Amino acid sequence: MWIVKPEYIDQTREQPVLQIIHLDSVVRAAHLMPVFMQDPVPLEVEPHNSLYAYASFYINKYINHHAFETIF
Repeated sequence: MWIVKPEYIDQTREQPVLQIIHLDSVVRAAHLMPVFMQDPVPLEVEPHNSLYAYASFYINKYINHHAFETIF
């Protein structure tokens, strides 16, 4: 699995690098799994805010055979 992380304009992690892409360039959604650290997961982390709670994510290419064929 690959590890991905957001890119930011500055070191404070306040302004992410954003780009508008054309819908024709989207092939499939990605299944992201957080890279957990040694600490327990805080109770306030829920699916809707998990992208902001973790610094990096695994891309799960094994979620189904379509994703495996596309990414691999």
